[in-house]
Amino acid sequence: MKRIVILGGGYGGLSVAQDLLAGELPDDTSIVLVDRMPHQGLKTEYYALVAGTVADLDLRVAFPSDPRLIITYGEVTGLDLEQKQVFIEDQDPLEYEWLVVALGCTDKYHGIEGAEQYSNSIQTFSASRKTYQQLNDVKPYGQVTIVGGGLSGVEVAAELRESRPDLNIRILDRGSSVMSAFPAKLQDYVSSWFLEHGVEMRGHVCLTRLEQGILHDSNNAEPIYTDVTVWTAGIQPVPIVQQLDLPKDNQGRLIINEYHQLPEYNNVYIVGDCASLPFSPSGQAAEAQGKQVAMVLQAIWADKTPQLPKIKLKGVLGSLGKKAGFGLMGKTPILGRVPRVLKSGVLWMSKHHLG
Repeated sequence: MKRIVILGGGYGGLSVAQDLLAGELPDDTSIVLVDRMPHQGLKTEYYALVAGTVADLDLRVAFPSDPRLIITYGEVTGLDLEQKQVFIEDQDPLEYEWLVVALGCTDKYHGIEGAEQYSNSIQTFSASRKTYQQLNDVKPYGQVTIVGGGLSGVEVAAELRESRPDLNIRILDRGSSVMSAFPAKLQDYVSSWFLEHGVEMRGHVCLTRLEQGILHDSNNAEPIYTDVTVWTAGIQPVPIVQQLDLPKDNQGRLIINEYHQLPEYNNVYIVGDCASLPFSPSGQAAEAQGKQVAMVLQAIWADKTPQLPKIKLKGVLGSLGKKAGFGLMGKTPILGRVPRVLKSGVLWMSKHHLG
């Protein structure tokens, strides 16, 4: 029996599995999905989990039930691409004919002393639960600091403002404004929402060191005091990918060919945050890429040359609490209630395996 091993049951890995099961899977081939959890976690919604506005049950999606799909639970500890083996903690090595690496990302701390030790993450289900506990235990009128004014930081700050109106909340960013990678109209809208709802924004902050309850900024001699710090200031591929001695881009993501394969190992596919793509990492990009990996495998089994369309993303959606949001469709910002409703619709579709 030949084996396709998919590492990671997130947006990208699950997309590969679903499309393979929906298509023509050879009778002598099985799919093995490896994940540390018994369900998919809707990572784009972890901001609501850490703010306490949803239960973690609301962000779990069951893996498909199919006799051709074997689900293995465990922590992936290493890869041997030459011997075609995956190493899983406390388990025998898992051999494969085809491998899909869709393990996602981890926080990037930019070499800042104490950042990992004294800040809280939202990159995994487990980390988000711990971050929620830390935030929930902050006393009334305590100070929460969110490092990073991009999409994740903005959503955490807004959702936390709605769930804990008693807290003091600030966002720190190296740029001049929150959402600095987006058009000025969208930046202004988000900034106005924060001003209206009492969220402090500090730009041009260059952190050099974190310690318990204190952040140090090279642009300001005064220390920044905080009760809890949430880190949303950058991501990088998981350590297993970092350790691979293969060509990578300047973000540490693996270089792939037009079929999403490693050029040196055409039986290995890299999906999502681990892959060097021409756009920013996102669940949407990972899903689209996963669908194409399934197309490539099905073409190979049919002895055909894969014909892949160019991946076109539909845009970006973000929330400001439960009643407002923002989005970018092409170069056009959309603001207010409509993008928030659209985001809720996308979440519903994800929960029901509809993309």
